[in-house]
Amino acid sequence: MIYDVVVVGGGPAGLSAALTLGRARKRVLLCDAGPPRNAAAVQIHGFVTRDGITPTEFRRIGREQLALYPGVEIRNQRVEEIRGELGRFDVGLSAGNVETRRIVLCTGMLDVMPDLDGFRALWGKSIFQCPYCHGWEAQNRRFACLAQTVDMLEFALLLRGWSSDVVAMTDGRYTVSAAVSERLGRAGVRIEERRIARLVSIGDHLDHVEFLDGETLPRDLLFAHPCQRQVAIVEALELALDPAGFVQVDEMNRETSRAGIYAGGDLTTRAQGSIVAAASGMMAAAMLNHALTTELATTGALH
Repeated sequence: MIYDVVVVGGGPAGLSAALTLGRARKRVLLCDAGPPRNAAAVQIHGFVTRDGITPTEFRRIGREQLALYPGVEIRNQRVEEIRGELGRFDVGLSAGNVETRRIVLCTGMLDVMPDLDGFRALWGKSIFQCPYCHGWEAQNRRFACLAQTVDMLEFALLLRGWSSDVVAMTDGRYTVSAAVSERLGRAGVRIEERRIARLVSIGDHLDHVEFLDGETLPRDLLFAHPCQRQVAIVEALELALDPAGFVQVDEMNRETSRAGIYAGGDLTTRAQGSIVAAASGMMAAAMLNHALTTELATTGALH
């Protein structure tokens, strides 16, 4: 038996892709193994009708709804290899192999934690990437922004929408010009250029930032954008990436540089969030379904 589509990854993008394809009467295998990218997050926010839901509950509901579609199968298995070409891909799973006509990659990205003492322990608890996801709950508290590049100083300005107490920390990586410093100062953002020694927490909560000179800065939250890289299965496919390292897809049909392989969700864009990923997964699946249905119909292979 050959599947119409194998969806790799069972987060918001993968669940959405599988739902779209199931409703299009395609034979779908959704493969999901390993911890979700947002495993450290306590809640998902900004997803209309699901605001505040836990990632675990979101997945449970998604899988429950997929069970209504007989064409969708879910396996808690890792995709270890993808070979073949458009129309007949051979997918190696952690337990056996399957064949499929198309692939949708919804693997997310791997966050590479900076070498900063205390960072990993606070990730997803007091350290976040997105104020739209976590700013409301922490409004008016003491914010810090780890601005490892000059571009991140602009992000610190965005944080002023949630707090009047924002400090942008460069960790001594570059010198901030007087003009930029004045501009941020007028907006109420302080700049701290000293090297950071460590992040000090009380339990799961950030208490203060300690600098190499021994001075400290009391803070409640830290916003940061760690480097990201593709997961191993995506790297092995040697797909075309954009300059920032995200998988390039055709803007219209969401297909990658390899015919028959589509992609949706965080691995394609820095604009990351559960609702954005779900929409991206739906679009990738819809565009794939359009091409596949046309192909099967014109060759007489459509059910």
